[in-house]
Amino acid sequence: MPELLDELIDWLRIPSISTGGGDPADLERAAEWAAERVRAAGGSVELVHIGGGNPLVIGDLRAASEDAPTVLIYGHYDVQSVGDPQAWSSPPFEPEVRDGRLYARGAADDKGNFLPLLHVACELARAGTLPVNVRVVVEGEEEAGSESITEWIRADTRGADAAIVFDAGMADEQTPAITVGLRGLVGFDIVVRTGTRDVHSGIYGGSALNALHALHAMLAAVLPGPDGRLREELREGIAAPAAAERESWARLTPGADVLAEVGARPAYPGAGDSYYERNGAEASLDVNEIVGGEPRTVVPATARATVTVRIAPGQRSERIAPVLERLLRDAAPEGTEVELTGRHAEPALFDPAEPALALAAGAIERATGMAPAFVRVGGSIPVVAEFAARGIPTVVSGFFLPDDAFHAPDESYRLESLALGERAARELLVAFAKL
Repeated sequence: MPELLDELIDWLRIPSISTGGGDPADLERAAEWAAERVRAAGGSVELVHIGGGNPLVIGDLRAASEDAPTVLIYGHYDVQSVGDPQAWSSPPFEPEVRDGRLYARGAADDKGNFLPLLHVACELARAGTLPVNVRVVVEGEEEAGSESITEWIRADTRGADAAIVFDAGMADEQTPAITVGLRGLVGFDIVVRTGTRDVHSGIYGGSALNALHALHAMLAAVLPGPDGRLREELREGIAAPAAAERESWARLTPGADVLAEVGARPAYPGAGDSYYERNGAEASLDVNEIVGGEPRTVVPATARATVTVRIAPGQRSERIAPVLERLLRDAAPEGTEVELTGRHAEPALFDPAEPALALAAGAIERATGMAPAFVRVGGSIPVVAEFAARGIPTVVSGFFLPDDAFHAPDESYRLESLALGERAARELLVAFAKL
């Protein structure tokens, strides 16, 4: 692993921030760094620019056998901004190893998580023993919307027999995970207007339409019930979990403990008991922000809110978005002007019995000595939804842990995780020769 660690440290020194405050030249350097690894291994590679987006690294490494299957490996070289530099124990782009961890921005998300895949594929290609054709796809906008990679995947005509995405984590230190389900998202930024200006509540209160009251009425119409479930109109199409998934969930940390570890309180009685189903296989709705009024006696004329629905695997944004919009508009009091600006991302679902996933489970267990769990993740990874839409079976895995502090100060990655990733990458590429 020393060579892999040295490579990672070199890559992490490039401050490839895509979320604001970064230098486009650094993003180009980080992309070229990955491209050079493919080139040095005898592969073909190019940097692809789509519109004004950050460069995509698109490469090919050829298998030793002419009739080998094709596997696409995906990762991202862009990273989050560092936030307050004073909150870091060491400079975020001067990687430092301390107590079995490598500290740097991007150490876990996603350079350290993904690099073992690229490193192993290039090593096998140089040796002439690569068992599968590998398509290398590394993007630079994952932290900023993934627009370029989404357009590239939709235009791509080659596809792959399977994809491997190392941009996820372990269920816990003793349990690797393969993510078979990801939720999508339907969201609206809401602007409500009930007058041309704020007015005095002592003179007009009780007669003048209050924008905050109107907004609250709209939100109340879509909030979950006392049992935490959404209205049936917003649950249409939800796909039930497979038996193999439920069996895996029984091996995971109890949901009540998961909530307690992050300082959250259950939303309803028994929320912890149903945590894995509700947060991976069910739709949920959250009001993310409400803005309006001010701390004096006025009747506000304008109010704003953001509301999002995490749509479950099996659902589609084009069916849920109009329903959510109708419910919100129908609940607005007469005289309310409503402006809605929407956004969406699709969910993804893969069958654990799919041959690629079954091969992956065996490969990861051989590599780590630990049986992986099939899990669903409540968040969204746009590129995975695109692979699912193309019918490409995708192994979403990786080895970061919650205490790696990705997106936070002192982001780090265990050296043990790096070693696990290297061993798992090798076993996966070998196993996929059977596809």
